Amino acid sequence: MTVGKDVSALFPDVVNCMQTDNLELKKLVYLYLMNYAKSQPDMAIMAVNTFVKDCEDPNPLIRALAVRTMGCIRVDKITEYLCEPLRKCLKDEDPYVRKTAAVCVAKLHDINAQLVEDQGFLDTLKDLISDSNPMVVANAVAALSEIAESHPNSNLLDLNPQTINKLLTALNECTEWGQIFILDCLANYTPRDDRESQSICERVTPRLSHANSAVVLSAVKVLMKFMEMLPKDLDYYGTLLKKLAPPLVTLLSAEPELQYVALRNINLIVQRRPEILKHEMKVFFVKYNDPIYVKLEKLDIMIRLASQANIAQVLAELKEYATEVDVDFVRKAVRAIGRCAIKVEQSAERCVSTLLDLIQTKVNYVVQEAIVVIKDIFRKYPNKYESVIATLCENLDSLDEPEARAAMIWIVGEYAERIDNADELLESFLEGFHDESTQVQLQLLTAIVKLFLKKPTETQELVQQVLSLATQDSDNPDLRDRGYIYWRLLSTDPVAAKEVVLAEKPLISEETDLIEPTLLEELICHIGTLASVYHKPPSAFVEGSRGVQHKRLPGSAGSRESVESPDTNSAAGVPEAPPAVIPSQGDLLGDLLNLDLTPPATTGPPPASSGMQMGAMDLLGGGLDSLLGGDLGGNPAMATGFGAPPATVPTSFTPPVSGGLDDLFDLGGGDGLPMGAYIPPKALWLPAMKAKGLEISGTFGRRAGVIQMEMTLTNKAMSVMTDFAIQFNRNSFGLAPAGPLQVLTPLSPNQSIEVALPLNTVGPVMKMEPLNNLQVAVKNNIDVFYFSCQYPISMLFMEDGKMERQVFLATWKDIPNDNESQFQIKDCHFNSDAASNKLQGSNIFTIAKRTVEGQDMLYQSMKLTNGIWVLAELRVQAVNPNYTVSLKCRAPEVSQCVFQSYEAVLKN
Repeated sequence: MTVGKDVSALFPDVVNCMQTDNLELKKLVYLYLMNYAKSQPDMAIMAVNTFVKDCEDPNPLIRALAVRTMGCIRVDKITEYLCEPLRKCLKDEDPYVRKTAAVCVAKLHDINAQLVEDQGFLDTLKDLISDSNPMVVANAVAALSEIAESHPNSNLLDLNPQTINKLLTALNECTEWGQIFILDCLANYTPRDDRESQSICERVTPRLSHANSAVVLSAVKVLMKFMEMLPKDLDYYGTLLKKLAPPLVTLLSAEPELQYVALRNINLIVQRRPEILKHEMKVFFVKYNDPIYVKLEKLDIMIRLASQANIAQVLAELKEYATEVDVDFVRKAVRAIGRCAIKVEQSAERCVSTLLDLIQTKVNYVVQEAIVVIKDIFRKYPNKYESVIATLCENLDSLDEPEARAAMIWIVGEYAERIDNADELLESFLEGFHDESTQVQLQLLTAIVKLFLKKPTETQELVQQVLSLATQDSDNPDLRDRGYIYWRLLSTDPVAAKEVVLAEKPLISEETDLIEPTLLEELICHIGTLASVYHKPPSAFVEGSRGVQHKRLPGSAGSRESVESPDTNSAAGVPEAPPAVIPSQGDLLGDLLNLDLTPPATTGPPPASSGMQMGAMDLLGGGLDSLLGGDLGGNPAMATGFGAPPATVPTSFTPPVSGGLDDLFDLGGGDGLPMGAYIPPKALWLPAMKAKGLEISGTFGRRAGVIQMEMTLTNKAMSVMTDFAIQFNRNSFGLAPAGPLQVLTPLSPNQSIEVALPLNTVGPVMKMEPLNNLQVAVKNNIDVFYFSCQYPISMLFMEDGKMERQVFLATWKDIPNDNESQFQIKDCHFNSDAASNKLQGSNIFTIAKRTVEGQDMLYQSMKLTNGIWVLAELRVQAVNPNYTVSLKCRAPEVSQCVFQSYEAVLKN
């Protein structure tokens, strides 16, 4: 069996051997059962009686072995029989049995979560945290942590000071892996104040001297997190910083693989708290026999720790590395010298002279790397070290790498006025223009344009030659576009060209490769895990249905608010993205090719065009000011909707003689409180006979601004269904799943499960027929199934869809009369206020209300997720159960769907 041979045919004979009293033989039988029970579930039932009997054996080893094996056999029929023995073992007098049973609960939860909750095992597991045996406590914590990971919102590990105290007591006495489980659990706790934080740190600090590196890193993680809550002026804070350095240094004396993991973690720690290792620079000096991956990590940390106090030592070391034989390492060392110059200003001159010494060695790859970093030094310290340009130009012929060639071309273009033969140097690059990489071609184009702006009389031919090569002879769109931009700038406004191309450049920052602060906080909370080695959050590489929680350091409460409330951005006045277009299936390429690149003849507002393209324009044509200007005595063409007859304004908008806009938009009736959003009843989307027993019914809704696809999945087949996934075809509004389909437990025969799938609108767009049609593919372990459904367009109405009153009036005038559609909604028995409240629940906002001859007129607006606005006039008459709704929109295709939403909301 262990060498890959199939011995499943011997199942009945092996099961007969279970009755033996020989412990070693029993272990082998149980190992066999674990391997083959899944392929022969019916025969595995034969073993149940022996399992139950062994769970009551006088020998604790046999009791633990039985409960462990039953937990490992992932067969539904056996799990039913596991409950009673497991309950007994969780309360067994022997701690070895209890600790094994604790882990078994986590395994059983993975097979059947509902069963574990119904049987009350989770409460028993929580009670084990107070167990007298530290190993039982550690395993209970491990099991609860495992279960909590798959149910992020369950709050299973309800950590409080009393629980924390029990965990810290167990920490000193349990095994090394038990200590890791407890430390990882402690890292998820947020202390109430700095005193509690200090108390926990004091009790965790002894773990730093443990022989197991995993325990050390877990302890470092807890201390790094709780240090955030300690005041920096506290004496203990300084003591703790000193205590953290020696264990980290000790980790660097282990074997190379462990060193690498330690260095990746140290890299994060140094970015967060460089003061911990600021006096330990020497331990990061490279040894001759270090593997390359360790050398490169050490080099990176050396740069992060470089300061004015140790820069001389670091530079001497780096210069030594630049003469090594390992090419990759030498390149990195030369780059490191440049990074030191940028980071420590006082050392810049010394770094430049070190780089010049390296250039004199004439070693090709050293020279090329030196030129690349000198370019960055010029950016950081302009007009300071330009005297070295002559030395750089001497090495022009030896440059064969794209990055080095591009850097040299940038230097020549940037300092063309100081280089007498700059035109000759750039012309030499131009001879093989088509053979150069894109990076070099783009840099050469910009450099020659800079040269032309500085020396126009001498370089006119050169600039024409490069613009011709870039625009007419090149297939690269980036190069071609940049060429056209320069060409137009130079031909229409040379002064503007000078301001753009020769603009003063911002100084480059000291550390360009620091990890972004919020990501760094999350990675600090994952020290000692794979995330800290990859320098990526777990969500970036952990697949599957388990929800990965984003962890943050406790001191960042202020920043957490800004992350969690997306509304703050819009409130702060961040401009919204322009409205999106729904391209039709055949016109995608045509629309791109029809873009006019010629400069605009006038600065007036663009004319209103017809059809779906209107969605892409500024909704208000020339902007709000110009539209209202027309209304208030400005441009007369505006007052009548771009020259259209005055009849384009609905009669009800004609203001009475006495009033004006104030009278027109008198909302005297009051809005009342809006009702909740309308969600249609579930419809059958996929019948079981078409999907091998899988039946899907569902609906769509919008809850708290989030679009959701709410489904009921029913298994009408005879086999278990697992591994669910979902995908949408391209559709009119770019609807796409915002995450995986969360079906966390297998779907057993005749079982139904409710699933809510959050959606976003950033998927690929293609116009569908009808517009709100959605084609869906659902996959499970049996097959892939396809179905179509239609979503109510009201779920795309956004919460910020209420227009300003004057904007509404101006926009109604601006939209052509041809774009207006009128519909009848029959058998509605609400008054206008009730109708307004009902519609507002679905983000159809009433802007104004007027009463004319016993008829209420509601003027309403709504905004779709792709930025298209729809304006409406709803007429309600007390004696007439039929409403009339007039819809105006720049994309009239959506009007029919909007009317259907009106009808659905008002009639349900």
